Amino acid sequence: MNVETLREYCLSLPFATEDMAFGEDYLLFRLHNKIFACAGLTRTDYFTVKMNPDAAIEYREKYAEIEPAWHWNKKYWSQINLTGTLPDDFIRRLIIESYREIIIKLPKRQQPEILSALEEHPDWAR
Repeated sequence: MNVETLREYCLSLPFATEDMAFGEDYLLFRLHNKIFACAGLTRTDYFTVKMNPDAAIEYREKYAEIEPAWHWNKKYWSQINLTGTLPDDFIRRLIIESYREIIIKLPKRQQPEILSALEEHPDWAR
């Protein structure tokens, strides 16, 4: 997966937005102003996602391409090497899992609209 495909996929998620709050070198993807992914524009071989802490440990042990994210809280954030052997379907799953981590932290009143819109997304039920 390349950074353009990654961007398109992140923005395919309902209510996802993008900005460059960290400067012109980083593209942030947000749900209701909460970051769920970050892609570097000068170093496009990595991107960062939020993970459940238990899942982060498991994935890091199992896949060499998944490491604690540099300059992020390593308990929750992992960087994914896009030049490794991870299949695109798995990378999309990691993005969906990150998006879910944001949903569960949002106020309950905001969740139904997002979850309803996600029912139509092709990767949500996986």
